Amino acid sequence: MMADDLPMVLAWRNHWDVRRFMFTQHEIGLEEHRNWFSRSNNEATRRLLIVVDREAPIGFVQFDNVADAGASNWGFYADPNAARGTGKMLGFAALKYAFGELNLHKVCGQAVDFNTASIALHERLGFVREGVLREQQRIQGAYRSLVCFGLLRSDWNQSMKPVGEPS
Repeated sequence: MMADDLPMVLAWRNHWDVRRFMFTQHEIGLEEHRNWFSRSNNEATRRLLIVVDREAPIGFVQFDNVADAGASNWGFYADPNAARGTGKMLGFAALKYAFGELNLHKVCGQAVDFNTASIALHERLGFVREGVLREQQRIQGAYRSLVCFGLLRSDWNQSMKPVGEPS
């Protein structure tokens, strides 16, 4: 992600279809967004990515704690106006990067309990539900639970084998 991407990512992040599932619910202003980007760029263990399909940006992905090639937390959102199926494409590209380029052992994720699309996407990508943090986060005036997911590199590698290839 580059500084030139900030207005686009801010528009995606502030769109209600994205923002309603975020821990931070208020509309983020440009200055706050710039400050976040500046802090994030100075963190050696964080990666901010824009995923592109056919030269068009389709979404944003963030990986944290990538320094030791161990477990990393990820977060993501697709362009809210993107075509159906974009989330899976975004997730696949990000995980390929995580296990290939970053050489991670595990990717961890969380989804708010009412974000059924994110929960389903994690499961389609091969993540395993590892637990629930009950009433962990106040969102839209109520305490909501977070569904926790994990995907090991070995599971990712196994799921990426072509059909018919021996285990």
